[in-house]
Amino acid sequence: MTDLGNTIVVGVDGSEQALHAVVWSAQEASSRNLALRLVSSTAPYIQGFYGPGLPYLPEVFEEIDQLAQAQLRDGLHRVGTIDPQVSVHTEFVREPPISYMLEMSKTARMIALGASGRGGFSGMLLGSTAHSVAAHASSPVAVVRTPNIADGPVVVGVDGSETSTAALDAAFDEASWRKARLVTVHVSEAPSIREVGIGKAHEQRGDGERVLAESLAGRAENHPDVDVERVAVEGRPPSVLLDWSDRAQLVVVGTRGRGGFRGMLLGSTSQALLHHARSPVLVVRTRHRTA
Repeated sequence: MTDLGNTIVVGVDGSEQALHAVVWSAQEASSRNLALRLVSSTAPYIQGFYGPGLPYLPEVFEEIDQLAQAQLRDGLHRVGTIDPQVSVHTEFVREPPISYMLEMSKTARMIALGASGRGGFSGMLLGSTAHSVAAHASSPVAVVRTPNIADGPVVVGVDGSETSTAALDAAFDEASWRKARLVTVHVSEAPSIREVGIGKAHEQRGDGERVLAESLAGRAENHPDVDVERVAVEGRPPSVLLDWSDRAQLVVVGTRGRGGFRGMLLGSTSQALLHHARSPVLVVRTRHRTA
């Protein structure tokens, strides 16, 4: 398998959100001296024309291949408007986009997808390509709905779990490269005084600050260039992070968590962000790869 350790792999299907992902990835590649690999899959088109077991006409293959190539040319043009010096490789494949992206994620620096799409990644709603790739990819996955806010902070959800720690490492990396402020957020469910008593309620409110302090120990010192803000609040994790996405240039989360982000599966906090965040979202499942 090709080593893509210094490459961001981007799904291209002609949709506007996929092109937002191309632009976002080009900005990342330009600032970090990374390469891009723009990919369009023709499999959904073929499946749309033919039912199972029906023969494929060669002329249909040719038309669909031409459409994929046109979409890739559009993506190349968008990259050129960001930085014509970025190294870009394009390809169109005839295998399902989910399986292809998951295979690429085994060595890629990052996968980038539009939040919803059409064509080569048809129906890219969360629950299909973006959802499946974000949940199972070996590399971090960026899901882009709109262009990012250039001067906003990088925001990361922190709860002390293993994937939260990986997300925190990724967030430090992103903030350092972007020269952005890093906002570390721990959200705990507001305790009921009737259930836990006044003393226990105050103790639980302090847990978030302790989790942040323990998670940041050593990391802040290793990144003296990053201005770190700690936010420990009560509430619902999806709502708090969605509020931050209004003014963040990137929100980083793990795929699952515990404590303040308990049950962080795609379907709870992470899925809520992928569905509704106003900023790009970076989902980190395992240790972040640095370039």
